[in-house]
Amino acid sequence: MRRMIRLLSLLLFFCLPLAATGPATAQSTASGVGGLGPRLDRAASDPAMRPLKTVIVARDGRVLSERGFHGHSPSESTNIKSASKSIISALVGIAIDKGLLEGPDQKIAPILKADLPVTPDPRINDITIGNLLSMQAGLDRMSGANYGRWVSSRNWVRFALSQPFVDQPGGEMLYSTASTHLLSAILTKVGRRPTLVLAREWLGPVDGFRIGAWERDPQGIYLGGNQMAMSARSLLAFGELYRNGGKTADGRQIVPTDWIAQSWQQRTNSRFSGDEYGYGWFTRQIGGEQVHFAWGYGGQMLYIVPSLDLTVVMTSEESGPSARNGYRDLLHGLLADIIGSVRAA
Repeated sequence: MRRMIRLLSLLLFFCLPLAATGPATAQSTASGVGGLGPRLDRAASDPAMRPLKTVIVARDGRVLSERGFHGHSPSESTNIKSASKSIISALVGIAIDKGLLEGPDQKIAPILKADLPVTPDPRINDITIGNLLSMQAGLDRMSGANYGRWVSSRNWVRFALSQPFVDQPGGEMLYSTASTHLLSAILTKVGRRPTLVLAREWLGPVDGFRIGAWERDPQGIYLGGNQMAMSARSLLAFGELYRNGGKTADGRQIVPTDWIAQSWQQRTNSRFSGDEYGYGWFTRQIGGEQVHFAWGYGGQMLYIVPSLDLTVVMTSEESGPSARNGYRDLLHGLLADIIGSVRAA
């Protein structure tokens, strides 16, 4: 009964409409360049782009255009879904820099030994921090069809670690939110504080960065890689941190520069899209430029285009799987248009 009440309360929380502080029409805080603002408005008027809520375009730290559609505002809170996996990756990099973790090659079994199966598959001793970050743990996926039974379990960490191996650690990419949740559990153990507390402390110096509501598992561990509430502006602040080599606008180093390079280095490829995947970040060519991006269900996007000093955020309704219905490709196309406008300015 307690589990049912808990699930119903979660469903209610994340299905309630978020308060929209903007008008029903698009708005902008900057005139933009090369007709960028009107171009975004025209794109959003396409019926196929109906889920689009906000777009923010910034170049070299300056907002070129900020738009809210269909009553939404860039300042409102939204569930960024799996885009939060990139934030977990940043926290791991900071933990390594602080000496709380040894590095990507560190084995996870000694850290999570209390939740290992009684008679584990020996391969569990081979899984590393890096394997979790790159979705190459080898354990059966706890995303997609398996997600519901995973979050219905009494102990999400233990349940994830008890799954059968469907590949070797370091093998093919097996996209699984359980992998980033195990990282959240690891951060909680080595940091001796909840992941949200660590995030607010370590990323707190980043101007404009804020995490609101964030779901937790039955043991109180914050859900690594999903159900995190942030505004589009806050997501932009995080993206700007990475675009700027891990430094704040006033030059304070928050995320190690070499960790960003490691995170953007190809480790594997998505079996669904073919995109490169590093440590919590996807990479592909869009508009003729190399783009690193965080991607959440429904179309929660954070794009970084280093060659143009460009950071773009797009948030969307969580109404459908953006990859299967083609909506994610429309967002990539919109980014290509933005890149063209910025390049021509």
